[in-house]
Amino acid sequence: MTYTVGDIVAERSLHITRDALVKYAGASGDFNPIHYRDDIAASVGLPGVLAHGMLTMGIAVGTIISALGDSARIREYGVRFTRPVVVDAVNGADIDITAKVAAITDEAIRIDLTVVFEGKAVLGKAQVFVAPEKD
Repeated sequence: MTYTVGDIVAERSLHITRDALVKYAGASGDFNPIHYRDDIAASVGLPGVLAHGMLTMGIAVGTIISALGDSARIREYGVRFTRPVVVDAVNGADIDITAKVAAITDEAIRIDLTVVFEGKAVLGKAQVFVAPEKD
């Protein structure tokens, strides 16, 4: 597929539950109790149980995989964690992801990811550098 700066590559909305946090903790080995215990989260001044930052980051980049056709095209990916995703015990949390082409060079396509929770971006400078398709 040929991309142009400004193209929306992919969009996705995702519902995160506490069950998903427990599964991610098992897969990642990150058993920090702020990701599953309200009392611990509150004791350290957090607004509630938080989704793992790396889970949010992984969900975000996963949004573009089908559009790329080959995940091996991803050369580099980075984000800044700017706000937490608070996952309510009953209602969970909903995040919305938009992937947009920001720059194109001969070496790479830069795709910027916007990840929003409760109307606010939760990742800053979320950029994926992708190898151009081979002719």
